[in-house]
Amino acid sequence: MAIDTDAVALDDAEADMTDPVLANAAIWFAPDGFDPSRGVNGRRMAGDSFLRGWIRHGRMPECVALTHGPSDGRAFRDLVASLRPDLPVRVERLDDARAIAPVGTMFFSGPNFATEAWRRSLWGETAYSICGMTHTMSTKAVMEGAFHLRTAPQAEWDAVICTSRAVRSALSAQMDMIDAFLSRRFGGRLPPRPQLPVIPLGIDCAEFQPDPASGAALRMELGIAPEDSVALVVARLSPHEKFDPLPVYLALQQARQGADRKLHLILYGNFPDDYSRRVFMSTADRFMPDVGLHHVPHAGPARRLAALSAAEMFLFPIDNLQESFGIAPVEAMAAGLPVVAADWDGIRDTVDDASGILVPSTAARSEHVTSTGLRYHGGTDSYIQFLGQISAVTALDVRRMAEGVRALMTSPELRARMGKAGRERARRHFDWSVIVPRMQALFGELDAMRRSADSARHPTIAASELPVAPSPMTLFASFPTRQLAQGARFAWLGSDILPVTEAFALRDYMATRRVFETADHVQATAVALEMRGHASAAELAQHLGYPILRVERCLLWLMKYGYAGLEEVPA
Repeated sequence: MAIDTDAVALDDAEADMTDPVLANAAIWFAPDGFDPSRGVNGRRMAGDSFLRGWIRHGRMPECVALTHGPSDGRAFRDLVASLRPDLPVRVERLDDARAIAPVGTMFFSGPNFATEAWRRSLWGETAYSICGMTHTMSTKAVMEGAFHLRTAPQAEWDAVICTSRAVRSALSAQMDMIDAFLSRRFGGRLPPRPQLPVIPLGIDCAEFQPDPASGAALRMELGIAPEDSVALVVARLSPHEKFDPLPVYLALQQARQGADRKLHLILYGNFPDDYSRRVFMSTADRFMPDVGLHHVPHAGPARRLAALSAAEMFLFPIDNLQESFGIAPVEAMAAGLPVVAADWDGIRDTVDDASGILVPSTAARSEHVTSTGLRYHGGTDSYIQFLGQISAVTALDVRRMAEGVRALMTSPELRARMGKAGRERARRHFDWSVIVPRMQALFGELDAMRRSADSARHPTIAASELPVAPSPMTLFASFPTRQLAQGARFAWLGSDILPVTEAFALRDYMATRRVFETADHVQATAVALEMRGHASAAELAQHLGYPILRVERCLLWLMKYGYAGLEEVPA
């Protein structure tokens, strides 16, 4: 059984909702992936937007999260309470991910969930489904991660949501290469791949309703007259990681020539370094002397909305592998702006002929950049160097870009028509109220596939023998003279120098925020052994009401510090 990817593609019919329990998912939650206050980047911005959309629009009896610990759990509960206070919240530890039941899917905000597939194998592959989502596809970690995922115990009822058709094509191509390699090297029949449905990222369209007053105020602040034309770019302003501005400046200069309106470009966003600032700002006078250039740093949603409200068109001239979807044009469409964008990756799924103008792109062939990829993979070149070299041989049609800008500059009717179409398209296809039901329909179908599988064909793996993470003392059993024998007996040797509690405190294990056992457990074990003089771990465990493994760990520490020893067995 396989999911029909067209069933969840961009222009599908209204998603069919299944049982809310079966269509629910437990969110793999760590604030680093969802909190833009930790540093603005596309992954966090998309993660934050998704999580808020999920909480607001998810049809579910409870909102479930999987976290590493209590602090992350509190952050998740607080977020849900702020957005939907009447929705029950349940937080489970990743250490026991199977506790998400009856929820049958884990949602992981990234494509590389091999680690979670290995974790699941402790309970068998049919324990639950795992669904990831693509973001940037061009990093070494993501590309190698696809290989790790394919060789991990992923299952047919898992999925990687591809945010565009171009991303699905790229991931499918890499999986073809991976499967061909595995077949050549090992032979045999390969297991089914995870599903690769296409579901775009979403936005909250209501957040992008234009604010004419703030737009007019920003124009006044920048010295832009009300009658002037303004093009806007919202992006991370990096020539390495987003777009080369110089061809854009050439296009804007061509568009301005002979026009009876002044043209301005607002660059909204932050420069990652002084080099980027120099490339964007110090070159404009030479490339577009008749176009005004203004930089507005990112300062929160209100400032971004002011920039969108000040503009009459939106530019997204991406020529970079780092961008795989492009949420900014969708936001601009929601604000009623016509878009001039590169015909590049997922942008061609978001911007159609009614809402904007796509500028053709021409890229290098494989043989032009094979060595570039190998240098990056081998560590000779950095990610920035890799992206910059690929971008340098990726061309956007400057003339077509200029024509698109000129058409929008000179035709208020065209701007109004495209702006209206874009606003309707954003609401119909990209609002979270539309995207979340599509995701839940996918989760329901994954759950149905998983439930129909034969669990006997997907056995568990013993935790101590997990191939990628065996128990350390299974792997390193040959390191010590011996391992503690089951049934060993222990003798109390005394505490003449320091009491146990003082020695434990001086060692200060909690400085690392991890401790093998608590001071109370160690002290209680010491007292129990001292009272008896000689005892087995089983005897002490029965007396203390502790698990025997806990007692043995405490006894090993007491041996380490000379408080206890192994009772000699007569020859």
